[in-house]
Amino acid sequence: MIFAHDTELALRTAAALLNTTANGHDTLSEPPALESFFASRRDSGLRAGTPDELREVVDLRSRLGEVWRASDTKTKVGLVNALLSSTNLEPQLTNHDGGGWHLHAASGKAPVAQRMRAELALALADLIRANGADRLRLCEAPGCDAVLVDLSRNRSRRYCDTGNCGNRQHVAAYRARRATRLSLL
Repeated sequence: MIFAHDTELALRTAAALLNTTANGHDTLSEPPALESFFASRRDSGLRAGTPDELREVVDLRSRLGEVWRASDTKTKVGLVNALLSSTNLEPQLTNHDGGGWHLHAASGKAPVAQRMRAELALALADLIRANGADRLRLCEAPGCDAVLVDLSRNRSRRYCDTGNCGNRQHVAAYRARRATRLSLL
């Protein structure tokens, strides 16, 4: 593990939130869809399930997209600092759900968008502090506009988790190698 468990979870959550708009499909168009997103991430904390809450999370998604797509670390740092300054951080150590001790950047009573903004901003700050800004990537599969966070030791991840991008690319490469070998016979 490269980062603390809570940092990795937050980074994966940020990528998953961004990928709710991947490949032309917005899967966060209604408050029940947001609730499904939170349930799939095993998010604990207060949620209102309102259109306002959805708007705030969609705004956060847009801001995260700017961080991911920024071309250099200095720009990413400015965007993360802007996210950090927009939070009401109330860091607390907590131990729930058998996950061991970890840091929550905001109170469990804070609105979900505020809590997410704080936790995701801190996770991005951790990533950048560890010289890992280049781990925020766009999927390299043709026709895919999803994002990923490369948490592999050797920084070799190239494809997202939204579909079968990696599998499709590996199969295509295998078929190309096989066709080349067959043509040489």
